[in-house]
Amino acid sequence: MSLRALGLYCGIISPLLWLALIATAGALRPDFSHVTHYISELGERGSATEALMRYGAFGFTGLLYLCFAGALLVTFRQGWLWRGAALLIAFDGVGRMGAGMFPCDPGCAQVSLGPDLHKLFATIGFCSGTLAAFVWGSLLRACPPLRSLSSFSVASATVALVSLLLMSWAGDLALPPGLFEHLATVILSVWLLVFAGRLVWVGKANA
Repeated sequence: MSLRALGLYCGIISPLLWLALIATAGALRPDFSHVTHYISELGERGSATEALMRYGAFGFTGLLYLCFAGALLVTFRQGWLWRGAALLIAFDGVGRMGAGMFPCDPGCAQVSLGPDLHKLFATIGFCSGTLAAFVWGSLLRACPPLRSLSSFSVASATVALVSLLLMSWAGDLALPPGLFEHLATVILSVWLLVFAGRLVWVGKANA
């Protein structure tokens, strides 16, 4: 298997592993609610699931995003817009790795420098991932084998963006913030999974 193909498979593995680890960590924490709590609280300092989330969910899956972005850079060489779209996915991975490197304090309360950096990297990851789905949705219109993903990509980005905005406003609107964060990460993960899976399928069809 070539390094490019391996990188494309990383795009399939990463979202599946990310969602699986969130579900596993949540199951290990009876006090955790996917509706009211943030995903970051699963990796908070001193928690039973800190190592699993910091190094497995945030760190390793973020690294897989970088590998997938590298495969995209090799696959799409049409111009700077395509390279920029691949780099957005890389930034998503960097944001996730940084969020794992700087975990929240218990309850994600702002007690130390860590939560500030965690929030910064998490914001970078979510914004980059959402923008990546928008940009790829536009670019794929010019790629016949993948054109059917265009509308799906834009729709995914739109739902993710709305979910993140609702998460930000949840405190003022008496809404559960965790629910909207989980929805955003599920949508973006499914988008990446479908995108990577389609690239692998097209590659095999053309082999």
